Amino acid sequence: MIYRKFQDLFLSNLGFGAMRLPVIDGDDSRIDQEAAFRMVDMAMEKGVNYYDTAWGYHDGQSELVLGRALSRYPREKYYLATKFPGYDLGNMGKTEQIFEEQLRKCQVDHFDFYLFHNVCEMNIDAYLDDAKYGTCSYLMAQKKNGRIRHLGFSAHGSVEVIRRFLEAYGKDMEFCQLQLNWLDWDFQDAKAKVALLDQWHIPVWVMEPLRGGRLARLPREDADRLTALRPDEGIPAWSFRFLQGIPSVTVILSGMSDEAQVKENLATFETDRPLTDAEKKTLLSLAADMTRRAALPCTACRYCTTHCPMGLNIPHLLELYNEHVFTGGGFIAPMALMALPDDKKPSACVGCRSCEKVCPQQIKISEAMKDFSARLGL
Repeated sequence: MIYRKFQDLFLSNLGFGAMRLPVIDGDDSRIDQEAAFRMVDMAMEKGVNYYDTAWGYHDGQSELVLGRALSRYPREKYYLATKFPGYDLGNMGKTEQIFEEQLRKCQVDHFDFYLFHNVCEMNIDAYLDDAKYGTCSYLMAQKKNGRIRHLGFSAHGSVEVIRRFLEAYGKDMEFCQLQLNWLDWDFQDAKAKVALLDQWHIPVWVMEPLRGGRLARLPREDADRLTALRPDEGIPAWSFRFLQGIPSVTVILSGMSDEAQVKENLATFETDRPLTDAEKKTLLSLAADMTRRAALPCTACRYCTTHCPMGLNIPHLLELYNEHVFTGGGFIAPMALMALPDDKKPSACVGCRSCEKVCPQQIKISEAMKDFSARLGL
């Protein structure tokens, strides 16, 4: 197992993510506990010492099952991470109640790592309103009394949202968990997010290294291009090797769903084999081809915004539209749109086509706004 140094700790480069544990009859709330235990045992045997869960994973069952699995081991053998569920605004103001319940569910007296969960456009104002909700004050108090050893945050928001969070709390943040993979390096501007964190000297934890498994299942033609370069490397391993080449990446979380995935990932993380510059160039070229096939070619020139009678931020809406279409749904675009007033959402488009007359890329913007609204039920 590869390890990365974090302060005075050595953390396994592969982290065990408990968001996609095996389930019974396709019911996400019914975790196959015996199978999950076997997966944890395999990981522990091979030196994985970082385990990540959250309040909402598996409809609240992940913390319980992971807590049971880890309770069979000495506490000093593993590092446990969970998160305050600020992705649900109804949880704001309930930090103490939720934190105490999480300790009980996980059967521990402290968390080694604890995160503000999913800092994004929807909740940034609530997270920053410490006078009203006291989220940061409470978590800092738990860190002071030793019930949180290391405090950080996860983020799906834009670079600007992350910057706002850092300007308020950055001096107290020890790590940040990002959706980071070779496709989102440019598509979600993960590159700029990593650069911002580097400026703050905050190490990166990775979530969605395989983008929900999509990057493990490439079209044959794309897979063949990679196999020709590394015949001895499986396709999923390319995603991990890409991340091993980013200096600030410390822990790479993988939400494994069966024992075969655990076994394959453990084999990958026996060696540190970051991509060469040529291999990275090939991988990013594949990413550009994949997104180009599915995404509208907006360059954010903003000619359109000067002609929109509704004052819509069309480039931003098209960026969210591309993410939503490429992913086939998901939560990122809906959460970002929740932060917008109704008169700035795609449904506010009146279909006048004034924007289209000045679009250099000849994008049918009005049709995209109509389709976006239909997909989201706006």
